[in-house]
Amino acid sequence: MEGHPVNNPDPALFRQGKSLVVAVDGPSGSGKSSVSREAARRFHAAYLDTGAMYRAVTWHCLDRGLDLTDAEAVEAAAKSVTIELSTDPDVESVRVEGVDVTAEIREPLVSTAVSAVATTLGARAELVRRQRQQIMDSNRRIVAEGRDITTVVAPDAEVRILLTASEEARLRRRGEQLQGTQNAEQLRRQVTHRDRLDSTVVNFQQAADGVVTIDSSELDYEQTVNAVLRTVFEVAH
Repeated sequence: MEGHPVNNPDPALFRQGKSLVVAVDGPSGSGKSSVSREAARRFHAAYLDTGAMYRAVTWHCLDRGLDLTDAEAVEAAAKSVTIELSTDPDVESVRVEGVDVTAEIREPLVSTAVSAVATTLGARAELVRRQRQQIMDSNRRIVAEGRDITTVVAPDAEVRILLTASEEARLRRRGEQLQGTQNAEQLRRQVTHRDRLDSTVVNFQQAADGVVTIDSSELDYEQTVNAVLRTVFEVAH
């Protein structure tokens, strides 16, 4: 897994002029966000963080004081809210109704509440619609990651990957991603509890037919990126 395969092409030139949709699924803290973002950079592709969409809607609902158990209100909010989400892998930016919430959507309050939105089927359907539109708007050269990308959002992607890792590794990585904004108990609750809740509406723990599993428990960041690149080269050759 360590070296970049000599016989593989330059990622930036790979499948130029052809569709290249790479769908990366997996549980919380598996590394799918950072690894997918880097893969997008190397392929000179767009990057779609679908989790940021769910967080943006959650922030919007909380900001408006909506009851997150009111499915109709959450669905209506998801359909009406304006979300501007950067798909440039070098620019992390999320705006809701013109307000920059890039940092706010990573706060513990949103992290704890986001599953309420993600498990509201009407809101989920609306965000899936938006995500598919984002993929089309990218001219289908994009790395998209989330919990149901390989099975629901982009089941026809050229490459579909389930990126997984042990619970210990996932807790460590999520802690690093959130840069100390949450304590150990908050981290464990976010990772394991959210996975349990979200698994009631989508299966992101087991690979569907045609989905390649990459277990990154024993891999460092660069090794995981290279494993993803190798998989793309092998599957979409």
